[in-house]
Amino acid sequence: MNVLVVGMSHRSAGVGDLERASISTTDTAKVLHELLSCAHVSEVLLLSTCNRVEVYAVVETFHGGLSDLSSVLARQSGEDVAQLCEKLYVHYAAAAVEHLFSVAAGLDSMVVGEAQILGQLRGAYAAADAAGTVGRTLHELIQYALRVGKRVHADTGIDAAGASVVAEALADADRVLGGLAGRRALIVGAGSMGGLAAASLRKAGIGEVVVANRTEANGTRLAAGLSAEGVSARAIGLANLPADIAAADLLLACTGSVDVVVSALTVATGLADRAPGRPLVVCDLGLPRDVDPAVAELPGVTVVDLETLRARLSAAPAGQDTERAGAILAEEVRGYLAAQRSAEVTPTVTALRRRAAEVVDAELLRMDSRLPELDDQVRGELAKTVRRVVDKLLHTPTVRVKQLASAPGGASYADALRELFELDPKTAAVVSASSAVNGVDALDALDGLAAHDGLSLTGPSLAANLANLNANLGIDLDGEAQA
Repeated sequence: MNVLVVGMSHRSAGVGDLERASISTTDTAKVLHELLSCAHVSEVLLLSTCNRVEVYAVVETFHGGLSDLSSVLARQSGEDVAQLCEKLYVHYAAAAVEHLFSVAAGLDSMVVGEAQILGQLRGAYAAADAAGTVGRTLHELIQYALRVGKRVHADTGIDAAGASVVAEALADADRVLGGLAGRRALIVGAGSMGGLAAASLRKAGIGEVVVANRTEANGTRLAAGLSAEGVSARAIGLANLPADIAAADLLLACTGSVDVVVSALTVATGLADRAPGRPLVVCDLGLPRDVDPAVAELPGVTVVDLETLRARLSAAPAGQDTERAGAILAEEVRGYLAAQRSAEVTPTVTALRRRAAEVVDAELLRMDSRLPELDDQVRGELAKTVRRVVDKLLHTPTVRVKQLASAPGGASYADALRELFELDPKTAAVVSASSAVNGVDALDALDGLAAHDGLSLTGPSLAANLANLNANLGIDLDGEAQA
């Protein structure tokens, strides 16, 4: 069993592609169960944020798992698998671990170093746990990843500036408006991102905040928190948006809705009662979009959305903190993989010691039958001596095999023990690239090599690998047998 990651993010796909593939909170459990029902999947977790849609799964084989996960994501996004593959990336085994740790540390985020991903990852794990789709492997991996993310943020200054998508959007709004201090802001959405926006606006010295939310009680709660911090704040229903758009300098939308919440007509109605020439900045941080794209065409309106931020942030250079975070990440990946490889050899060591104990017991029983008159004290000392001799003989090889197993390729030592002592009659033959010529052999070779070294594929290379291997196997990209 190995971990497979299949997903897309701001690095591989446009906002429109992410919108189509995004999975709402209400649909998460349904999609998780659909993924878990796939033939090659035994555990699964779904991470869907404004920057990414990723599936983390424990699968029996690389290719079988890839076919299963890609098919579900394709159905979710309304595309066929071949089209979707152009925007996907795939990480398997060691490469999957490295990718997850990078995500948890904020190194793979649109805003490098943002800490919100840790909360989002915890939420994704909680949702999968509630749905019953995670087991021991993903549980241990996610907990380790969260620890890595915390360490990176604690040991580096990667998030010293409070980096986040919200902070970057507000920085753009600040530039357009010539400052946020004393301005009026309208926040649409009272979830976690709405709360982050409210906190950021308070720090910027915002003059007034209006919170609009589908459930007014949630909006009232957020507004009350701001009021307690000394900010003039109140809550409204979505039906009252036009009147407050007329008075606002900034509109920031960040809901979990799958449909547009702020229409072009709503904004235009608000602008009609507005002083001529007064600018309005609209920050749309929803995925799917919360604001109708046509709003950007209205006079006096500047729209800052995820596409705008991606274009600006993609050119940002890496700093020393990022390099330090990368070094920590590499160290943690090595440590995790070494521990996993060492743990994998433990059953072999246990089986070897059990086999030795069985041999000792059998020989002592034979001695009893041959020397029934032997004194009990002598018999006991002989038994202790034989056991000590066997323990000493096994000590060095069992310690060394654990040490050797922690290095890349170390599983071969455990394989040798199982073969030499006949500990596992079903020991799998090592698959080499040279033995893979076509068809199922090619598939098994890819699975074997990927599990050994880890594997990453993206876009065209992913589509090409799927197409080539499926053509050899006589199946199509959706996993159906060809006639």
